[in-house]
Amino acid sequence: MNGAARLREQLASERMIVAPGVFDGLQARLAEQAGFETLYMTGAGAAAARGYPDYGLITLTEMAETAGLIAHATRVPLIADADTGFGNELNVTRTMREYEMRGVAAIQIEDQVSPKRCGHLDGKEIVPRSDFISKIRSASAARSAGGMLLIARTDACGVAGLDEAIWRANAAIEAGADIAFVEAPRSREEVVAVPREVRGPCLFILASGGKTPVFSLDEIEAFGYRIAIAPGLLINAVVHACDEALRTLAKTRALPDADDTLTLKRFFQRMGADEWDAIRSGQASVAINS
Repeated sequence: MNGAARLREQLASERMIVAPGVFDGLQARLAEQAGFETLYMTGAGAAAARGYPDYGLITLTEMAETAGLIAHATRVPLIADADTGFGNELNVTRTMREYEMRGVAAIQIEDQVSPKRCGHLDGKEIVPRSDFISKIRSASAARSAGGMLLIARTDACGVAGLDEAIWRANAAIEAGADIAFVEAPRSREEVVAVPREVRGPCLFILASGGKTPVFSLDEIEAFGYRIAIAPGLLINAVVHACDEALRTLAKTRALPDADDTLTLKRFFQRMGADEWDAIRSGQASVAINS
């Protein structure tokens, strides 16, 4: 069963899907080992890994390559950000094909003007309704039979209001999207209204410090959402951990005491060293997740 089929199976179950945000193979493996059954490739993380803000500065090639790297690092389905689809209907068609051939389970396309910005920043602009729906229709048609799921994200809530966002979400579902993502609802009332008024499965983003109030996963599931993503979870953890490690080295001029729970050998094992060693010794012919 491929990633898209597994994601469809998860979506049909009673449990809400919870997908932490990752932007490289290391984080993907750690998330899988922590027990998460679905991952989310964060566009903000992919940009940050290249030294850029989430301003739509990353190309299709860079994003698709990152998605492929993550998809092949683990066994679990990957939902991947694809920003605005990188252009018009023709570009969206190629975007779908590039992500699909890399083993991505679902792709997310939004209705911002390109270059986009993080959904929880001010100053966003959205394309006309017709342009967005046309891209979603083209994206849906570009999939192979049984291929990737399509997530339609609208940023209209903070630009034109919740009613416009709901209209776009429903129109996108009618145009072939499998899942609706209304970005940045601004109150509990708006958050609750989305899955009630959208005629299809809805995705919720956990974004501390953003425009949307923070809720527990149990609350989000009770509201009726089918997927919850946490794009900034590991980004924040990485930044804080790196700042602390670098501060300690600069202050003490020495490495911290070795952590016996994560020796170099153990670290490499968590990255699949045992499987690769089995190939080296002739005990296996294919490495897991290679």
